[in-house]
Amino acid sequence: MIQITIKIDGMQCGMCESHVNDSIRRAFPVKKVTSSHTKGETVILTEEDIPEDRLQAVIKETGYEYKGMEKAHYEKKGFFSRLRKK
Repeated sequence: MIQITIKIDGMQCGMCESHVNDSIRRAFPVKKVTSSHTKGETVILTEEDIPEDRLQAVIKETGYEYKGMEKAHYEKKGFFSRLRKK
């Protein structure tokens, strides 16, 4: 599984987070997506890699500013999970 963390500028509230989450769910087959307007980021868990240009286009369509992304391998083991940078 892959964890993708996207930096996004312009989210101001919980509705902004929901708007971004819904747009990502409609565009890609993700396991989980969560956003935080206070951190200015969205975290995606997915089985398949998502190209950066496609993510950038989906974020741009929502009206927010895409600032960059980071990918890491995600492994869930029991109650603990481990992240390993790609």
